[in-house]
Amino acid sequence: MTKFVPPTLAAEWMVNMREVQIFTDGACSGNPGPGGWGAVLRCGTVEKELSGGENPTTNNRMELSAAIMALSALNETCNVTLTTDSKYLCDGMTKGWAKSWKTRGWKKGDGSPALNPDLWDKLIALCETHRVKFVWVRGHNGHPENERCDELARKAIHEVNNR
Repeated sequence: MTKFVPPTLAAEWMVNMREVQIFTDGACSGNPGPGGWGAVLRCGTVEKELSGGENPTTNNRMELSAAIMALSALNETCNVTLTTDSKYLCDGMTKGWAKSWKTRGWKKGDGSPALNPDLWDKLIALCETHRVKFVWVRGHNGHPENERCDELARKAIHEVNNR
């Protein structure tokens, strides 16, 4: 159920939401192959790490899964800055591609099927619950949180392989 906020209180309500930073990364050993994702969530001085994986999967599915699982871990509506090294994830949301694909029945502009509609659909819904700003960073370029997420994702791949 969507929370109703009277128009006169909407701006105040949004200002009073918690500020959360989320950093995500996905990885895959082979594409497709065993994959993992990692996320670091930070609210003030509190930090939480999440990770998981699948086999078989693709790198893009792991990138989307990291964002979905991190946003799903929030227990209230938040202002979120989500930092990722995935252009697929970032562009899909900031350029409106995912919403366009959904509007067209999960078809791209050229009529070909959009990939990962199940995950895009979940991500779109979560972004309607939270106020999310997506930020892209270059991967494997010394960004501390991105490097940590990469470690978490790679560890998850190892765990998936040893199940």
